Amino acid sequence: MVSIEQEKHKKELRARAMRLPLNPGVYLMHDKTGKVIYVGKAKALKNRVSQYFGSEKNHNAKVRQMVAHVDTFEYILTDSEFEALVLECSLIKQYSPKYNILLKDDKGYHYIRVSSGPWPRISEAKQIADDGAEYIGPYISSWSVKQSVDETLKIFRLPSCTRKFPQEIGRGRPCLYYYIKQCCAPCRGKVSEAEYRESVGEALEFLRGGSTKSIRALTDKMNDAADRLQFERAARLRDRITAIRKMGERQKVVASRVKEQDVIALTQSADKSCFEVFRFLNGKLCDRETFLMGETGRAKEARSEFLERYYSMRDRIPPRISLDGPAENSALISRWLTEKAGRNVTVTVPQKGEQAQLVAMCRSNAAEQLAQTMGRTGRETSALDELARLLGLPEPPAYIESYDISNLAGGENVAGMVVFENGRPLRSAYRKFKIRSVMGQDDYGSLREVIGRRLEEYRKNIGTNEGFGRLPDLILLDGGKGQISAVRPVLEESGLQIPLFGMVKDDKHRTRAIAKDGGEIAISSNRSAFTLVSSIQEEVHRFAIGYHRQLRKKVSISSSLTGIEGIGPARAKALLRHFGTVGAVRRASVEELAAAPRMTMPAAQKVFFAFHPEEPACAALTDGPDHGIIKNKSD
Repeated sequence: MVSIEQEKHKKELRARAMRLPLNPGVYLMHDKTGKVIYVGKAKALKNRVSQYFGSEKNHNAKVRQMVAHVDTFEYILTDSEFEALVLECSLIKQYSPKYNILLKDDKGYHYIRVSSGPWPRISEAKQIADDGAEYIGPYISSWSVKQSVDETLKIFRLPSCTRKFPQEIGRGRPCLYYYIKQCCAPCRGKVSEAEYRESVGEALEFLRGGSTKSIRALTDKMNDAADRLQFERAARLRDRITAIRKMGERQKVVASRVKEQDVIALTQSADKSCFEVFRFLNGKLCDRETFLMGETGRAKEARSEFLERYYSMRDRIPPRISLDGPAENSALISRWLTEKAGRNVTVTVPQKGEQAQLVAMCRSNAAEQLAQTMGRTGRETSALDELARLLGLPEPPAYIESYDISNLAGGENVAGMVVFENGRPLRSAYRKFKIRSVMGQDDYGSLREVIGRRLEEYRKNIGTNEGFGRLPDLILLDGGKGQISAVRPVLEESGLQIPLFGMVKDDKHRTRAIAKDGGEIAISSNRSAFTLVSSIQEEVHRFAIGYHRQLRKKVSISSSLTGIEGIGPARAKALLRHFGTVGAVRRASVEELAAAPRMTMPAAQKVFFAFHPEEPACAALTDGPDHGIIKNKSD
């Protein structure tokens, strides 16, 4: 909770911010120790800085936390917004403020290591050691070194395990790589030292000279072996040539007609984010970088800040940068990058074709990386991120509530509420509602009542952040514009800002689109989001109709008992609770029925003969030792 002193100090900061000029510039936020915790730029300082100390409704958690630690601020006027951008980059580099996006620059040199000895091994290394090994490099990209080493070991069937040769030759069984023909398995003892060293030599030629030169050399060796009638050796060389060509085909999948460019994509969850960067050189993917970080706020602002930080610590700036979504001040950033690179740099958001496919692939990899840190699948992370983009949400909806109404000709009106957390059903949070205020078939009125009751429960449980005490990031109604129009006033009266959309079905009762105020959003082309919304719609419909059938069954069962003379709703309910089912009541004897709660002997007899009309009428019960035994009148 915000204290009175904090609220007072915030008002003082806002009053000071309102006195700032409407000029471009840079502002620095300080905490109580005087440390710079955030640096920002603004086209109009007064407007931008005052927003921090106004209403918190439009602030994300990161901004609220930053504002809570601000003790004072200072500012520097600039002649233009572009100068403010340049100064901001310089100050962030100088102060490394806590609440700015900060990237760790780990682009050191990397090497390919070839160990010494009669059985040399090829591996990747971060630095040169004085160990007698040969080092090839340096290379800037650790990813490209790892990819090259992995591919080389597979093509030339060289071991990647930790076994030592010749000490462990002939000991133990070969691993899986031998059986899938990705290792010659020196551990089996069937590969001579000379053959092994020849394979290593060919692998190094491939690493140093590239695939074209390596194929040419291997082809000459293959033809020479065939001329010498060394068919087994020729076949082995042929297989290596084929493997190199297949690797080239796989690389073409991740290729671009644009010779030099960077592709950047962002994936977000409620409290974490991931930026993925694909770097292309000569039309081929030459490097890949992943940046995992905490909450980054709105995607548009996050992309802008990431571009500033990333290219502040990179010497190579490509002529084209493709993003997965719009960035704030993209024209300004493009100008800054152009001046920094000394040539024209374009920042674009591809909408179709090859570039859009590359961006989608980059985003998919970002989602997979983020999912691994959260114990989720990449598909779930991608679906939530895609849904947020479609609906224009500031961040992916981690907690989604969905509602559906079920009735039969206006009878037994009920509603079901299902919850999806992080893209998965959270069944412990499912809730059932009996409609109280609406009679007849009125889905709009029923939804208004249900949402109103749900928000009332939130007010009762506020602060618990569990069950009804937690507000959803998104509400999805099973229906279209009519359902949204009916529920929207309820949300507005509550003063809560919860995104509200509908799920529209086609004539085959399948999800077709998402309804919003004034129109629809097609989702069929967005596979991940489409699958998620379809799952939510099917689940809420199943849950609501299941509850309705359950109530109808109870009513049907109860009416079969209340139709018996002397059995009212209370006795019928007691009998069902005692025996469990109507079938068990039917099979019970008079004595067992009479022993049930709320039952008397006359009532038990009436129940028994209602289910067994073929039995003879019972005589009056005696007070003797056979009390309670049914006797025929003839007795």
